[in-house]
Amino acid sequence: MWAYESVFYQIFPQGFCNNNDPFFNDGVERHGILDVIDWIDHFKKLNINAIYFSPVFESDSHGYNTRNYKLIDKRLGSNEDFKKVCDSLHEAGIKVVLDGVFNHCGRGFGPFLDVIEKKWDSPYKDWFYISFDGNSNYNDGFWYEGWEGNYDLVKLNLDNPAVSDYLIDAVKYWIEYFGIDGIRLDVAYMLNENFIRRLRYECDQLSDDFFLIGEMLHGDYNRLVNDEMLDSCTNYECYKGLYSAFNSNNMFEIIHSLMRQYGPEEWTLYKGKHLMDFVDNHDVSRIATMLDNPRNLFNVYTLLFGMPGIPCIYYGSEWGVHGDKNNGDPSLRPKFEAPEWTELTDHIAKLAQIKKDSKALNYGDFTNLHLTNMQSLFFRKADEDTMLVAINIDDNPCTIHADFRFGRFRDLLTGEEIDMGGGFNMEGNRSYILQPF
Repeated sequence: MWAYESVFYQIFPQGFCNNNDPFFNDGVERHGILDVIDWIDHFKKLNINAIYFSPVFESDSHGYNTRNYKLIDKRLGSNEDFKKVCDSLHEAGIKVVLDGVFNHCGRGFGPFLDVIEKKWDSPYKDWFYISFDGNSNYNDGFWYEGWEGNYDLVKLNLDNPAVSDYLIDAVKYWIEYFGIDGIRLDVAYMLNENFIRRLRYECDQLSDDFFLIGEMLHGDYNRLVNDEMLDSCTNYECYKGLYSAFNSNNMFEIIHSLMRQYGPEEWTLYKGKHLMDFVDNHDVSRIATMLDNPRNLFNVYTLLFGMPGIPCIYYGSEWGVHGDKNNGDPSLRPKFEAPEWTELTDHIAKLAQIKKDSKALNYGDFTNLHLTNMQSLFFRKADEDTMLVAINIDDNPCTIHADFRFGRFRDLLTGEEIDMGGGFNMEGNRSYILQPF
């Protein structure tokens, strides 16, 4: 599948296009979504080949409280604007994945407004989980279930065929009009599994190689990532280890997680699967803020691209921008007047090109070769393609003696040739992507 050989880039449109100002929907039409077209040269230089857009459809405020599943949010632009964006991205060889918010909707969603007006006489009352024996905190005259107690997010009744029909029809529109290549399912861990199965079937009828990925935080990812449901899910299990291992000088933390997921043992959980890996996104602090040692920014991205899975970069983080979750979500979702290019951006661009060109990094198995608190070396191998990923987070150099299986390597990040016949001399605070020759 194309997604397994891709490098993703996440955009949060309400921030990217208008800096979350206003955060509520004022109904004023803007056209900031067209700014994405101006960034295409940046995406290509960065070697990105898939964009994941957080919610783009008409919503009450932040995007996840949808009002209309077939209308681009006026604060971003029009449907015609977004089609221009999708067409331009496709012309550049970049796939498009949209956020599908199907567990809940906004209070401004038309069927819910009808329930507010007509109460038990509304034909849409069974689209939601409603009780007319209580009252909501909005004094609607009835109680309803919200997502995790958030009553601006009205939970949809996906057991109702009329609701699932409505959402599937919206997805068909996205595919037919915008030509999208995939959907990321918001809070997939809460979705009705029969709905996901139907969505998988319907999408496959409309589009070859359609990519379905779900947001999962915990539990066994195999529950949803399988032949009948999703192609992938968010790898939150490894997210923490990707920064915590560096901050605690404990590479065991992340490598043991990877061994649990992809190691050679029979009980390994996700061997052969392609989870989406990330160091930050719209819901968590930026990686540049999370790392205690800024020099480890380069190392953490090497690990992100070297480990099994699909790497995803959050817009702005490729040049090391900061953002602290403690300062509120808008601080994580800013508008940038133009992309920047730094040493870090250059490093990520090289990693992206290496990853896309490597069968071992796209499909290879995972073999731990050498592990200490401060150093990690592991092999990725698929058929005849082999890569060695090496990271030294110690400020001091070291020499590693291990079964390297090959004597001479080339560091694909620098072009340097390295002879390991007498051991591997690793520089301090440096990472490597090594190919034998």
